[in-house]
Amino acid sequence: MTCTLILTRHAKSAWDTSAPSDHARPLNKRGRQSATALGLWLKQNGHVPDQVISSPSQRTRETYERMDLGAPAVFVERLYHANADIILQVLREAERPCTMILAHNPGIGSFAREIAKLAPDHPRFFNYPTGATSVVQFDIDSWSELDWNSGHLVEFIVPRELEDA
Repeated sequence: MTCTLILTRHAKSAWDTSAPSDHARPLNKRGRQSATALGLWLKQNGHVPDQVISSPSQRTRETYERMDLGAPAVFVERLYHANADIILQVLREAERPCTMILAHNPGIGSFAREIAKLAPDHPRFFNYPTGATSVVQFDIDSWSELDWNSGHLVEFIVPRELEDA
């Protein structure tokens, strides 16, 4: 069996906001457009998750809503600014074969680098900008079997590439 991970950093958020906390910061205009474009790209390329596991922050919730993938989501407090080890723990609890993790840097970028056998030849992979999305496949029967450096990176894209298309 194969398990597929869609690993997405939230889209660009607003800094000039009256949000009462970092947790409550919304997406900015570009972030809203990027999240919509990413969702469309995922659907067009056949990468639609069976479930989404997301940080509960406002910007990750908005990214999920704008992507409009039709997959049920759970919002997990442990993913708010989680490091790579916590992301691994959360993903090992996933129940569906195609799962999206929606979270924050620097943890999500570190996780992307540590989970794939080989990094893509892409200048933005190592800083994992807002909206960066990886599609990674694993030759495992269950997410509980997941381990570091075991994934085959199928796709990597950043929103700016969708704007140029």
